[in-house]
Amino acid sequence: MDILKAKLNELWNIISHWAVSPPFYAQIGAIIAAVIIAWVVTFILKNKSPLLSKEPLQENNFYGFRLFFYRIGDLIFSLLIILLLSIASDIAKQVVGQSWMIKIALSLAVVFLLYTFISRFIDNITINLISKWIGIPIAILYVLGWLDNVIDYLDTISIDLGNIDLTLYGVIRTILFGAILFWLGRISNNIGTRAIRQRENLDASTREVLAKLFEISVIIVFFILLLQIMGINLTALAVFGGALGVGLGFGLQQIASNFISGIIILLDRSITIGDYIEMDDGRSGTLRELNMRHAILETFDGKDVMVPNEQFITTSYINWTHKNTKQRYSLEFSVAYKTDLDMMFPIIRDIVASHPKVLSGPDLPVEERPDAEILDFGESGINILVEFWIEGIDDGVNRVGADLLHMIWKELRKNNIEIPFPQREVKILNN
Repeated sequence: MDILKAKLNELWNIISHWAVSPPFYAQIGAIIAAVIIAWVVTFILKNKSPLLSKEPLQENNFYGFRLFFYRIGDLIFSLLIILLLSIASDIAKQVVGQSWMIKIALSLAVVFLLYTFISRFIDNITINLISKWIGIPIAILYVLGWLDNVIDYLDTISIDLGNIDLTLYGVIRTILFGAILFWLGRISNNIGTRAIRQRENLDASTREVLAKLFEISVIIVFFILLLQIMGINLTALAVFGGALGVGLGFGLQQIASNFISGIIILLDRSITIGDYIEMDDGRSGTLRELNMRHAILETFDGKDVMVPNEQFITTSYINWTHKNTKQRYSLEFSVAYKTDLDMMFPIIRDIVASHPKVLSGPDLPVEERPDAEILDFGESGINILVEFWIEGIDDGVNRVGADLLHMIWKELRKNNIEIPFPQREVKILNN
């Protein structure tokens, strides 16, 4: 106990002596000055810059970029403190001969900066946890100057797998930077594609082509960066590329075919987002997404139909709304042979034209106005054909056909027009 008390007293004397020394007050003053200057500059920047003072609305152009710069405003204070403390550390080292207290404050500022960045910018839970529990300790070690020693120690822990020397440092580096690259790639892709798709001066097909090319470019760039981090020689990719080409030619030819078909579709603009498409096998829906492997047709009953891109190249399909959103539809019904057709036809044309979704009026060409005519003569009555044009597809919100049949039926009953049905006479003959 006496030895422990002596050690504690010795430590207390050292601390007491150092706490009243000029280096202590010089470093405390440098830290306080750095905090005050950083706060004042941050206050001025946030109040003077429109990108930092007010959160952007989603309907604004380049919303993703504006939101990014707005969130950057939360990091300005920490960045300025780090910059000022780094300068103060060098000055203190030269003037008073020590700067370890400033370095402690600098490490705390780095931790605060990283924590703020992770909380504001990283929404993925996995990346968030990796950044907090691995990225922040690495940053602290770097600021304190211990990172190189830790790396050298981790590099000594290795496993030989054939010709590959797998070290613990290499595994940690690949996992950490791979996760960061994956997150940055996803963020860059989302911001870039959103900015491209918001360019109203480009047509839908051009926007999709540029968005897909941007997505491919991001994937290639970040894949090459990941290979560099893993320490793989890029010259070896020539052999790997040849083997991959053979694999694509045989085992992955369907995926490659859909990928190339997607590029062709985007370039020739045969289909665009929003088109109503009916496939050769009867499947139909509105084109909602056009990906590199497949297209998604959204039906009016809430289903998503996945169509491989290759089918748009190798099979026939009907694009109902690509060039002209107006469509012609027809209805059929029968009336009795005794019906006064000259009286009935104007009634049918007027009732069809009265529907709010049916195109009608004297400004339309004659062939686009609602019409009713004789289709043919049936066994039980006269078959009538009704033709009309609408804007869009007769399905979902445009259920015009069913409404018109109901309206025609009520109008026929109102005018005592009989809808015939098959009748048979049965004669019983006595033998």
